[in-house]
Amino acid sequence: MTIDEIVSAIRNNRIRITHHADEEAHSDNLTINETLASVINGEIIEVYPKDMPYPSCLIYGETNKGEPIHSVWAFNEENLWAVMITVYRLDSKRWINWKTRRK
Repeated sequence: MTIDEIVSAIRNNRIRITHHADEEAHSDNLTINETLASVINGEIIEVYPKDMPYPSCLIYGETNKGEPIHSVWAFNEENLWAVMITVYRLDSKRWINWKTRRK
């Protein structure tokens, strides 16, 4: 799974958004468009190859206003669809430079 594959799925409208992701976006005052833009200009910072039913990854990106957010995406390599699992605004107490987890 690469960021390019996920971006391609977004640009080709081959995405699903879980109910959980929709609720989290709403609770953090994030729009789906902000989240998608953050992925298009984002980067994968963690990969979870053993996630089921599809491998997933954590993407760091910024909204159009430059606000950092994370989103977790699964990718089905068979049909080239991406699934947004969750999205959230970052807590500086848990992240260093928004990309490395604090221990």
